Amino acid sequence: MLELIHVAKKYESPGDKLGLCVLKDITLKVEPGRSLVIVGPSGCGKSTLLNIIGTLDHPTGGKVLFDGQDLAALGEKELAVIRNKQIGFVFQLHHLLPQCTVLENVLVPTLADKKRPSMKEIRDRAVQLLQRVGLKEFLLYRPGELSGGQRQRVAVVRALINRPKLLLADEPTGSLDKDSSENIADLLVELNRSEKVTLVVVTHSLSLAERMGWVMELSDGLLKDRSRP
Repeated sequence: MLELIHVAKKYESPGDKLGLCVLKDITLKVEPGRSLVIVGPSGCGKSTLLNIIGTLDHPTGGKVLFDGQDLAALGEKELAVIRNKQIGFVFQLHHLLPQCTVLENVLVPTLADKKRPSMKEIRDRAVQLLQRVGLKEFLLYRPGELSGGQRQRVAVVRALINRPKLLLADEPTGSLDKDSSENIADLLVELNRSEKVTLVVVTHSLSLAERMGWVMELSDGLLKDRSRP
């Protein structure tokens, strides 16, 4: 599903010939349907690595293979299709549209797909997913009327609406209280199993990491395997 081969990321700095090397030599394979959490302190490059995996950023060295395709060989339009249909994103901040209802927010990613199923089929899936995360009664609510944990659950459903092969979550519990964080962690684990979606989470939360099974640590630009069943 996902393979990183000697991936590196360096940021040039004016007056500094060496620049800042955030990722040095990342080699990683993630099989379909697996869940992986990458831990490390703030500023260690976790989000940079996730953005590279999600085609939001490009490595300065190495390769990223997604479903057997070398992402560097694809044009921006092809990458945009992959981001929309095959990769789901969950960020620390939910990024919901405040003027739209919960249901409308979930349906937004489907609008760019001209080959999408019927609107009834898509809406039925959205309602089903929202019911599974305990939000069926909130379909017509707007984000401002929801709690932080509820908004993040909407963001998770939105990320899954197009049936992606890969779900990426960047500090998904970082802005939530303890109970909401645990609920989101449980939800991601359950959806990884039931939706059979490959899950990659980056976080500094060890309590979240403990729920995932396979944990790797990003330190000094390198990944170290902490635990893998």
